[in-house]
Amino acid sequence: MRCPYCGKTEDKVLESRTMANGEHIRRRRECTSCGYRFTSYERIEEKPLMVVKRDGRRQPFDRTKIEKGVDRALEKRPVPTNTIENIVNEIEERALMKGRVSREISTTELGELVLERLNEVDKVAYIRFASVYKHFENLDEFITEVKKIGEKNSKKAEEPVDTKS
Repeated sequence: MRCPYCGKTEDKVLESRTMANGEHIRRRRECTSCGYRFTSYERIEEKPLMVVKRDGRRQPFDRTKIEKGVDRALEKRPVPTNTIENIVNEIEERALMKGRVSREISTTELGELVLERLNEVDKVAYIRFASVYKHFENLDEFITEVKKIGEKNSKKAEEPVDTKS
């Protein structure tokens, strides 16, 4: 594995973790030349998950597109980088699980996975992503979406908390 900092290929594995039901391995590595620490991922190579676009075209799932969308939505928000990486990993895992049988997932399902995750993490990021994803045409659509979030959050606050556990 080539060090992203100095380019040398000598490193040692500090920690390995199995992720996604044993389908991924996350390894923390340290370059023996410069001491830089970085993370690598190993994945099982399978037939690619295909994304079905709204116009019916199909293209291979591209994790970097999800990363870019989530990064842009969370830009200048108080969310740590490792949390963003975890969000993208979870979205990718959920997409793979949904498309396990048919090896396909629609852009609508993919967008909903992103919105669901962003809603849990940061409401502003949710609105940013939704405004692009849902193609808001005017201010009224934007306001309606913000009100929906407010209603969802007030319902969650009203739910009784189980204190018997």
